[in-house]
Amino acid sequence: MVLHTRELHIISIQIINIKKQEYFMCGITGIYHQDPNFPVDTGILKKMTNILFHRGPDEVGYYTGEGAALGIRRLSIIDINGGNQPIHNENSTLHVILNGEIYNYIELMKFLKSRGHCFYTKSDTEVIVHLYEEYGDNFVNHINGQFSIAIWNSMSRELIIARDRLGIRPLFYSKLPDGIFLFGSEMKALFCHPSVYPEIDYKGLEQLYTIWVTVPPRTVFKNISELLPGCIIKVNKNGIHLKRYWKISFPHKRDYENHPLSHYTEKLRELVYDSVALRLRADVPVASYLSGGLDSSIISSLVKKYHNNSLKTFSVLFKDASYDERLYQQLMVNSIKTEHKSIEIDNRLIGENFSDVIWHAEYPMLRTAPAPLFELSKLVRKNNIKVVLTGEGADEIFGGYNIFKENLIRRFWARIPESKMRPLLLLKLYPYIHQNQKGSQFWQLFFKRELGSTENPLYSHLIRWSNTSRIKRFFSENIKSRFNEKEHVFGELQNFLDPDIHNWVPLCQAQYLELSLFMSGYLLSSQGDRMMMGNSVEGRFPFLDHRIVEFASTIPPCHKLNGLNEKYILKQTFGDLIPETISKRPKQPYRAPVSKCFLPQYGFHSSRLLSEDALKRSEIFDVNSVSMLISKISDIKTDISAFDDMAMASIVSTQLLYHNFISEITDNKNCSCESMIHKSGT
Repeated sequence: MVLHTRELHIISIQIINIKKQEYFMCGITGIYHQDPNFPVDTGILKKMTNILFHRGPDEVGYYTGEGAALGIRRLSIIDINGGNQPIHNENSTLHVILNGEIYNYIELMKFLKSRGHCFYTKSDTEVIVHLYEEYGDNFVNHINGQFSIAIWNSMSRELIIARDRLGIRPLFYSKLPDGIFLFGSEMKALFCHPSVYPEIDYKGLEQLYTIWVTVPPRTVFKNISELLPGCIIKVNKNGIHLKRYWKISFPHKRDYENHPLSHYTEKLRELVYDSVALRLRADVPVASYLSGGLDSSIISSLVKKYHNNSLKTFSVLFKDASYDERLYQQLMVNSIKTEHKSIEIDNRLIGENFSDVIWHAEYPMLRTAPAPLFELSKLVRKNNIKVVLTGEGADEIFGGYNIFKENLIRRFWARIPESKMRPLLLLKLYPYIHQNQKGSQFWQLFFKRELGSTENPLYSHLIRWSNTSRIKRFFSENIKSRFNEKEHVFGELQNFLDPDIHNWVPLCQAQYLELSLFMSGYLLSSQGDRMMMGNSVEGRFPFLDHRIVEFASTIPPCHKLNGLNEKYILKQTFGDLIPETISKRPKQPYRAPVSKCFLPQYGFHSSRLLSEDALKRSEIFDVNSVSMLISKISDIKTDISAFDDMAMASIVSTQLLYHNFISEITDNKNCSCESMIHKSGT
């Protein structure tokens, strides 16, 4: 196609190469205005882009057109020298920026060339513009990858943004009343625009402190929305149009096909092998996390056996033995012979890094588990690794969590609520609950709550959410007066849920909640993308290939949760790859120390945020209630409950969120934006 001189004058593209760093990542952002004559402030665009420096120190690129602008911080993994973004089509009428990877780009490029499309790079990003030319909005259906994408069509003056099916890569947006639409990989990019001030959305906060996440598109900040996974948005002069192109679903209760187990194991092995192979496509070395659990052991074993004889693996160790899995990690290292490195985590290290964790997550947290993973990605970066495979997603897809087994036991108990024997099955999940008679009585009462509500599709999670809601008693009276759980939490949640959930078996109902709510809203946000990108490391998740998720949904529940044997199908499929000690070991949930990490005597440098003055300034928490909790935790003779830990993490993280994003920016918008950009590493 011929590029006309007049079009070159209309469009301005600027790519700035910066000095190569030893660490990498990606982030995108942009501005759109309904008026084509609206002058886009390139200074604002650069601030929005530079605050994402930690996501991509390799290169920065900009596009400015008629009332629109795009910014990209690039991680160079594929076509390192030639894949600078934004990428355009043959006549420069389409421009695209990509955060993530298109794993099947080689096959797509071959097909598109056969259709007459011309390429000027070898990058996966260029495939997107030609897919869009070929299929329009349906281009996303042909992609296998993890991505957030923005396409600017200068001919129709239309902005298209899309997010991958499982929400591996984040994407946020804001619609301003003066016709401006903003988007970015992180919310902090939007805060760099002079019209966007970070202000806590208390409806979002109430959701988070009930069900652990906000219900998309709501976030914890007012006027900032999250693009739902599997969705595409078109922005043009007629407004904003959202379309869902993919969603998680399960067969109706009686619609499972009756195939032998071997049918499922053979197909699953083929899919996982292919998913791993695709995710090893890179022009840089790819390493793997190795926790000592089933999921990461399978991924690492597949890579080592079939692809990479010099695989590097990384893991977290805990000084506190109750959290540690080093024996199983070493067993796997000895078995598959990897070059292994680990980092040991203690209370002090978690406390020291928690502020950075909240800065990158942009959400309050109920646990400290992301902090060790933030440190682990730092270790990966120091070893000159850009890409890491992990086992995330297997628990959700194949029924690995205790909550699935707990759901099964409680439903069995609910058939005879007065039974003394049936609740004893909970001992198989939580053997410590019978430590004394008082403890036994407490746990029986805990698990008996909502016992008869088995027709509720939320049944599996109701008692956990009820327990989490108790955190709200620590909020100030002013904040509590704004809460309306029935409307803000469960009203919006009901609107979010797939109406078909009532037709699924109980295990699939519980899996759906984990996959549609917690996967992107919590797990991938706090323990995936954000903690890795904070140190410029890209995480890849073979189990979250959409083909595996779709196939796993058709597997009969008895092959996923076989009695109380979790992830049965996974063990049957890959039992020959890993030691029996690993495949048959009791599942150990990934956890980290909490309360002791946040006391001054243990080195918590941000303890001033828990002072009376700091609490009064934020006006979020009740000073007396927080003081009583701190006193309880400070007493070494007092047993700290799981609820106390959760409450402490919630209070500290919310105070850090207020300090990092609200108080500084409210005090001085311009200086704070420069401060945030500096914190991002520029």
